[in-house]
Formats: sequence, structure tokens, C-alpha cells
Amino acid sequence: MGQAAKPQRVTMTPAARRVLEAASRLFYEHGIHAVGVELIATEAGVTKKTLYDRFGSKEQIVVEYLADRDARWRAHLAEHLDRHTDPAERCLATFDASRTWMRQNGAKGCSMINAHAEISDPAHPAYAVIKEQKAWMLALFTGLAREIAPRGAASLGRTLMLLHEGALVSHGLGVFPDPLKAAREQARSLLASHAAM
Repeated sequence: MGQAAKPQRVTMTPAARRVLEAASRLFYEHGIHAVGVELIATEAGVTKKTLYDRFGSKEQIVVEYLADRDARWRAHLAEHLDRHTDPAERCLATFDASRTWMRQNGAKGCSMINAHAEISDPAHPAYAVIKEQKAWMLALFTGLAREIAPRGAASLGRTLMLLHEGALVSHGLGVFPDPLKAAREQARSLLASHAAM
């Protein structure tokens, strides 16, 4: 199957916003496949007809859920990054941003990782949103790494990404306390070793 093109987005009316808020809460808490459009419509206080008029399909609601969550994450992350000018501190700020985000929005871990566990078909319109978000994170880490270790930026960026994403998965699983703090400490050591080269 081919890769899905970048999905179209929906213009948010007040009713569409209510649907998206209800769907976002339900998808994150219960999973995408476990939540049907009838439950979303009921929680949003709209008819199924209104839901379909605004979104066209459940798949489009999933696209909007993930794209909206990604936009909010990027804004949250930007606030943390903007507090620092030093590249190593900006790398570590990414872990700090994830810690505060998870405390506020993510008891069940990363919504993109969770969604990918349910949506593995590249033809699904939400697949492109998931993949692009993770590619953006890799590009962010690689760009920050380039300022620290220009010749090893690709490798350092991937390692930072692995630490970050592994911590997000560990957070969602609840295997041990505060995995993002542990990953931050590993990243700090890694960055210090590269700075010393």
C-alpha cells in the first residue's frame, strides 16, 4: 500500500470543536478503535449527522485529534526552548517540556505512539500525521545536535530521539517512576561527553 498524502484539515465550527474535544478525550483515554462515532456525538452533544457533516468520517476526526494535539505540543515545547540559548540546554529543555506535558496531558503516554499502535496502515489519513510528527522531532534533535557536534549530528540526534521516545513509552507503561527525568540525565551525560570532544 502507498503512503497517504498529507491529509486535508477541517474548518472548526463551534460544533466541530465540541466533537473534537470529546473525541480527543475519548480517544486518548480508551483508544481510537474502542470509541465509536455515536459515543463521540453523544459526548459532544451533537447528532451523528452533524458529526458527519463537519468531519465526513471517523478517520478525519482522528486526523484532527492528532494534528491538534501535535500543534499544542509544539507550542508547549517552543515555550521551553525559548527560555534557553545554549544548544545543550535547549536539548534538555525538550525533556523538561515532555515532563510537564505528561503531567498535564499525558498519563497514558504519547498520543502519537499510542495511535501508531492502532494505525499501522500507511494509507490511513492519520498515519501521515503520526509519521510527520516523529520526523519533526528527529529533525529538531538533529538540528540542536548540529550546534553541539556538527560532524556527529545525525548520530547524536538519533540517540537523543531514542532516549526521548523510549522515555515516553516507559511513562505510558508506568514501569518505573519518572522515566523522562532519567532520560534527561542520560541526555545530559551524552551532551557533556560530546561537548568535551
